[in-house]
Amino acid sequence: MLYKFKSKATGDLIMLEPNGRRVLQLIGKSPDPTGIIQPAQMPAAIAALEAAVAQEEAEHKAAEQEAEAKGEKLPPKADTVSLRQRAVPFIDMLRRSEAAGHDVVWGV
Repeated sequence: MLYKFKSKATGDLIMLEPNGRRVLQLIGKSPDPTGIIQPAQMPAAIAALEAAVAQEEAEHKAAEQEAEAKGEKLPPKADTVSLRQRAVPFIDMLRRSEAAGHDVVWGV
């Protein structure tokens, strides 16, 4: 399954189901096949995604420092694509949609 996020303010954004589900859960939305994010909800969604990105990066940095302190090899990244790389296009969509006063929808 794919999530296809749409807004009148931006082009469509397509995510694979696991990535789209994770992003929706991070912003407090149910990963249903259809949904909507209204402009009033977008600042909180953006803040939640930015906080999750910062937390993931802090955890990875802490793991690197711990490995270096023990003289071990650096741990491999869990994903080849970080949350930051997945979230930035969605955050941009939310910002542009909020500024234009348009909803972001999926599954419609």
